[in-house]
Amino acid sequence: MVTLFRWLVRLTVGLIVAGVALIALVWYFAIRSLPDYNATYDVAGITSPVEIVRSTEDVPHIFGKNDHDVFFALGLAHAQDRLFQMNVLRRAAQGRLAEIYGAGALPADDLARRLGLFRNAVASVEAQDAPTRAALAAYSEGVNAWIQQVNLGARGRGAPEFFLFPDEISYWEPADSLAILKLLAASSTTQLRREVLRARLSLAAPERGQEVVATTAEPPMPAYATLFPDARFAGVERHVPHPDWNTGLAGYLSPSLGASANGWAVAPRRTAAGGALLANDPQFALTAPGLWYLARLELASGGVIGGTIPGIPAVLSGRSADLAWGITPAQIDDQDLFIEEVQPGDPDRYRGANGWVDFTTRNETIRVKGEAPRTITLRESENGPILPAGQLDIASILPAGHVAALAWTGGQAGDTSMTALMSLMQSRTREDAAQALVPLVAPALNVTLADKNGVGQVLAGALPERSPDSPIQGRMPQPGWSAVHRWLGVNPAPTTLTDLRPEGGVVATTGAAQPGQQIVGFDRANPYRQDRLRHLIDSREVHSRDSFIAAQIDVVSPDARALLPVVAAELWFTDEPAPQGTPERQRQDALSLLANWDGTMSEHLPEPLIYSSWMRALQERIVQDEIGPLTQHLTEFYPEFIERVFRNINGAGEWCDIRQSTPVETCTQIARQALDAALLELTDRFGPDLASWRWGDVHRARHIHPALGDLRGLSYIVNLVQPTSGGDSTIALAGMLNEGTNPYLNVTGATYRGVYDLADPDSSVFIISTGQSGHPLSRHYDDMSELWRRGEYVRMSLDPDLARAAATGVTRLEPVPE
Repeated sequence: MVTLFRWLVRLTVGLIVAGVALIALVWYFAIRSLPDYNATYDVAGITSPVEIVRSTEDVPHIFGKNDHDVFFALGLAHAQDRLFQMNVLRRAAQGRLAEIYGAGALPADDLARRLGLFRNAVASVEAQDAPTRAALAAYSEGVNAWIQQVNLGARGRGAPEFFLFPDEISYWEPADSLAILKLLAASSTTQLRREVLRARLSLAAPERGQEVVATTAEPPMPAYATLFPDARFAGVERHVPHPDWNTGLAGYLSPSLGASANGWAVAPRRTAAGGALLANDPQFALTAPGLWYLARLELASGGVIGGTIPGIPAVLSGRSADLAWGITPAQIDDQDLFIEEVQPGDPDRYRGANGWVDFTTRNETIRVKGEAPRTITLRESENGPILPAGQLDIASILPAGHVAALAWTGGQAGDTSMTALMSLMQSRTREDAAQALVPLVAPALNVTLADKNGVGQVLAGALPERSPDSPIQGRMPQPGWSAVHRWLGVNPAPTTLTDLRPEGGVVATTGAAQPGQQIVGFDRANPYRQDRLRHLIDSREVHSRDSFIAAQIDVVSPDARALLPVVAAELWFTDEPAPQGTPERQRQDALSLLANWDGTMSEHLPEPLIYSSWMRALQERIVQDEIGPLTQHLTEFYPEFIERVFRNINGAGEWCDIRQSTPVETCTQIARQALDAALLELTDRFGPDLASWRWGDVHRARHIHPALGDLRGLSYIVNLVQPTSGGDSTIALAGMLNEGTNPYLNVTGATYRGVYDLADPDSSVFIISTGQSGHPLSRHYDDMSELWRRGEYVRMSLDPDLARAAATGVTRLEPVPE
């Protein structure tokens, strides 16, 4: 017995020692990939020494003797901090995620292949101007130089994720950067999803379904089914569940995911310091690490500083000594879905404008981790690539015997968008910048500009030309064989959408439609946000950097301020006082809270939670009777629709009457019932005390690591979760998941914020949503996340002496003969 006990003790000690040794080994290999920012590297490919001066926040300030060496060093710095992210972004654009993630990534790879993101990127390299090609080549050399250093120094494969997702890291090429830009363009637009939703609503309720998503200024259009009078439809029940949020972000960016931003500026005469001010905050899915990366480049044209995206060698939002610029995805209608009729008995032919014609076809092979390779057949019609029916709910709107083709302005070779962005970064005036943006194709952008003389805004990007005789105008899928529906061409945005001398010295955009801009489409961003932004700007005659910061982090919901007075107009203080603890009293208490609420979506208040839950329940009750099962898939909230219903614009108040019931219900009744249902749900979750409820208990920002975020144990290390203020319509966008067990989860937001003050450029401020490093064990992995949550910033200067004085590390690159 004693002997057995001794052996058990020895075994236990041995297991403990082995466990400690294993943890130490894992730790050793993980930290090997942490870069040494004070090292000196001998690298081939540069002509003279380069310094990468790292600030306290790990922002690289890059100093070189020529542009080639500076772009080389930017590529090396990006790779030092974000090599795994860059590789995943490249794979997402190439349609090669399944090679590392397995079969779960096949839908994403399939869609990327059909969109031709990488194929068109390769064909666009030679379309760039000579300086851009040179910058892309230098950047690629810098990335590859770091990959060589990783291999030579056994630096943990460059990132700890590569141990869990083994991958041969191929050398970077200029086409890879263009492919990531293509992926960014495909991810910025939501037009495809919106078209499919409009068609589904029309099928569910032919007479009125489209009203849910229609804008006030939108002309009527025919029911979707009337476009295919002899066709049979599978119906809305053919819904294919979307992949969960984590899966959709496997490549950090996902086609049709959507992006937004605010961009505004005021001229020197409207500022306290006498210099133009500009603010910008691109809004994407929240990931860890975030999409953006801060950097400063000392180019021959001067220093530039601001936000970059790893893999793309350009400051996309930032400033130089003379010019500040910010980008906002324009949300133009740059995609149309065409329904192609397949010839009966011959799946390789379809109905063209003048009879049956052959699809253009080719086969591609997708390698899958742990499984046999999959061969897919890619087909294209004259309108564009054929999309898989099993994605994006396309199957639910396809007539039998038909397929769907996508026409997209970004789906072409010879795309010169990178040239435009590189030229923008090196422009000195608004006029120079406007000229530089002419070659931009996709993503279409509203670019806000400011220089020492004033401000302006340019809508840049390609616009499809549609026939004026088309009743659809790109709002729904349409017959591909009909000449009246086909695109007449693709043209640059008209110069009428450029304003370099705005009246009043103010420009502002949130991506919402502006008066007279119907040419760019009808499905735009929330107009309430645009109104709120203009209110914040116009409420002050003179602005300062601090007033711009206050506007950028504003969390007042314009939806709530617009809707509550209308929805609750006949509910405020109209009931007899009810006893404590009854549902009636709880409703009265909730209305009392909302009556005194100013719409601030603070994480510390109960009102945002009550309001959001009420509006979700209200929209569901209003549309359920008309669109039936589709209601559960209508996850987005449509405040314009709710306001039209409660104001009874064009008879929209009829939506409140439940047709299946004998009584005629009023909107006030529906509003009361929805509030009661919302309060019941919240009480079950948080208890009956309304005052103890908090918006931040459910509205929590989740920065998900696309590769490791689902792995139990590691998710607690790599994911960042924190309560946040704001909501879907606030200037400080904090977009919600809108489905699942916690629909209030904050999953999108301003992953980069910048406020640029040209009166005192070095007082300009910047922030990103996580940190500069993509390494989970680095202190810079999440050191900016708390600042970001609190609405705080860091300063970045173009003064070389200040950068060196505050340096926490200097990486030196020394040239070696090739």
